Amino acid sequence: MTAKPTGHYTLKPDGLYLQFDRLFHAPIEEVWYTLTNPTAMQAWIGTYTGSPATGGVKFRMSFEEGGDWQNVSILDCRPPHRFMADSREGAAPMRVYCHLVEGGGMTTLTFGSRLQSAADAASMGPGWDYYLDRLVAAHAGRTMPEWETYYPAFTNYYRGLHVPDAARS
Repeated sequence: MTAKPTGHYTLKPDGLYLQFDRLFHAPIEEVWYTLTNPTAMQAWIGTYTGSPATGGVKFRMSFEEGGDWQNVSILDCRPPHRFMADSREGAAPMRVYCHLVEGGGMTTLTFGSRLQSAADAASMGPGWDYYLDRLVAAHAGRTMPEWETYYPAFTNYYRGLHVPDAARS
C-alpha cells in the first residue's frame, strides 16, 4: 500500500472536522472488532480500560510521546455502526467519531476528528492517516506503515486544503 493523504474537511453542527474514509473487504462486525476491542486496538493505536457501557473509559495511545492515560467520554455507541467519543484531557480537547457501513461484502469506515482550528489539520491530518493506515494493516495482517512516510511529508497537503466558507466565520 502506498501512503497518501486522504483527509478532507466536513462541517458539522458542532464544528469543523477532518474526515477520512477507509474501505475493508470484510464484514462490518469484523471491522468493528478491530476498531473497538481493547486487545485488537493494541496492534494499531492503543488500548482502553473500563467498560464503554458506563459512558467512559481510560484510553492510551501507544505510539504517542508520553503515552498517558486519558479519560474518554463515550457520547454515542451503536455497535457495529457508529461511535463518538470526547477526551478533554491535556491542552487540546478531542472529539472523534466512526461510522461504519457494509455493502457488497465490503465495509466503509468514515472517521472524523473535530478541529479547534483549520490550522490544526497540518499536524493532525498526517497522524490520522498514519493511524488509519495502521488499522487497515492490522486488520489485513500486513506490515505496519512507518511514521516517517507521513510526517512531515503530508503537512503541505493539509495546509492546502480548502476550508469551507461557513467555517471561516
